[in-house]
Amino acid sequence: MSSSFFPTPRTLMGPGPSDVSPRVLGALSRPTIGHLDPQFIALMDDVKGLLQYAFQTENALTIPISAPGSAGMESAFVNLLSPGDTVIVCQNGVFGGRMRENVERCGATAVMVEDAWGAPVDPEKVREAFRKNPQASVLAFVYAETSTGARSDAGTLCAIAKEFGALSIVDAVTALAGIDLQVDAWGADVVYSGTQKCLSCVPGISPITFSPAAVERIQNRPGKVQSWFLDMQLVMGYWGGDSKRAYHHTAPVNAMYALHESLLIVKEEGLEQSFARHHRNHTALVAGLEALGLSMAVAADYRLPQLNAVNIPDGIDDGAIRGALLNDHNLEIGAGLGALAGKTWRIGLMGHASNPGNIKRCLTALGSALRRSGYACDTEAALTAAEIALGE
Repeated sequence: MSSSFFPTPRTLMGPGPSDVSPRVLGALSRPTIGHLDPQFIALMDDVKGLLQYAFQTENALTIPISAPGSAGMESAFVNLLSPGDTVIVCQNGVFGGRMRENVERCGATAVMVEDAWGAPVDPEKVREAFRKNPQASVLAFVYAETSTGARSDAGTLCAIAKEFGALSIVDAVTALAGIDLQVDAWGADVVYSGTQKCLSCVPGISPITFSPAAVERIQNRPGKVQSWFLDMQLVMGYWGGDSKRAYHHTAPVNAMYALHESLLIVKEEGLEQSFARHHRNHTALVAGLEALGLSMAVAADYRLPQLNAVNIPDGIDDGAIRGALLNDHNLEIGAGLGALAGKTWRIGLMGHASNPGNIKRCLTALGSALRRSGYACDTEAALTAAEIALGE
């Protein structure tokens, strides 16, 4: 017989979702009201303003899509692309490949710029791709590649797109509120993210922002957007109206309460302070991991502080270690994806989960699991190294 579901509490230190703040969980439980209720319309306006703060943009079309980050990605492509268009797509991990899928499903041509997994996108390869494909109208790349833990130079890549008269689509799913993301200063045209990473909100919403140039492209496209639900010309009537809102869909009201609370937390801390906290905790985690005898999979200059890719030592069973962490310590870390499956672990320090307590919990659990697998390591040395890095 079925009964109410009560999950075992976990510490979420994988690639997402991340631990959700108690404030955000509390917001979820508030009374549901209608999605066209004047109170909810006022909340929508506040959410837009808070998202503009987080994205560092004044773009009028800055909204949360009522679906996860993958829908944000699809929205970017279906609105900007028409059949026959050419798009330069950068791939240095799994999610660049998903961009390619979206391009091709729109009936457009993807010109691939490929770099090694764990390396950043090479700007010179992008310039060369534009020189060889002057008809390309869009550049698409992943700023913070969730599958590898590598960070690319988003500002330079957006500038290259502008140099060749193209618009840019930027995947910032793991970036938002964790590392600097200057949408307006960099001239990015469409940037999408997710709520379950550094915002420490529940999964299921995709913040997205469109520049005026992107909006103009959408308004002047030759045909209808192939997706009704993600058609920004329709969604703008609900999220973009100055007074009366046109019904488009029933927004996930309580999830929007949660997003609003998570954005308030970001603003209360301040973006610069959030970036500094993520970097400080990343430095401490790396110090501890290296003291365990482990090595990082990404060069220091390109590492994401919120998503740490760690090389799995030879002879160590990936699944056994992650299983031990989950079953014995209620701690989740992520497996490698694609070409890195079985080769790396992905340890998240995102949003609410990016704190000294989680660093120590992870090092203790990982050290214990490794020792039981026959790997010689010193957990006390790891904890000491992390504490020194934290200034404790």
